[in-house]
Amino acid sequence: MQPKPQTHLTPEEYLAIERKADFKSEYFNGEMFALAGASEKHELIRGNTFAAIHQLVKGKPCKVYSSDIRIWIEKAGLYTYPDISIVCGKPEFIDSNVDTLKNPVTVIEVLSDSTEKYDRSQKFKFYMSIPTLKEYILVSQNKIILEQFIKDEKKDNEWLLRIFDKPEDSFEIHSIKEKINLKDIYDKIEFEPNERLNL
Repeated sequence: MQPKPQTHLTPEEYLAIERKADFKSEYFNGEMFALAGASEKHELIRGNTFAAIHQLVKGKPCKVYSSDIRIWIEKAGLYTYPDISIVCGKPEFIDSNVDTLKNPVTVIEVLSDSTEKYDRSQKFKFYMSIPTLKEYILVSQNKIILEQFIKDEKKDNEWLLRIFDKPEDSFEIHSIKEKINLKDIYDKIEFEPNERLNL
């Protein structure tokens, strides 16, 4: 989210502008924030992950969406564009435009230097307020490491963390009960010697 917002807008005014815009903006409590462009690594990792999940949901009652689909987080007053979202069962949209989702079960964000802190902290809190969300996955673009947060169904507001950091690792996407290999997520990604993840 960028630091300089535009004029205060209602959600309806935001959507009217956004649906005609040539670039994406998020909305938070009356303010629009233009989204920055993504790096090559970010797009490759997002594309690899989306392609892998797309194959895995075939024949299942689940759908996977790219970052062109917005999510409305009502309790936070936030419209946002996650890198990848998954819905199992019937997707629920805010209106007949079918471009703004309300009920994801899994959200995946590919971390970037400019958004990592936000994705790990405030944005995660916003996502946690979505009643249907059961899983939040963060993927680094600076190092082979994936963090998977799974909601503990027996305890309110508690999430279990699993970390995967080896090319040979595989992890199960909780919502679809299918495994993905990290080597597939990081296919064609080359890391510089000085790159690292700042936890």
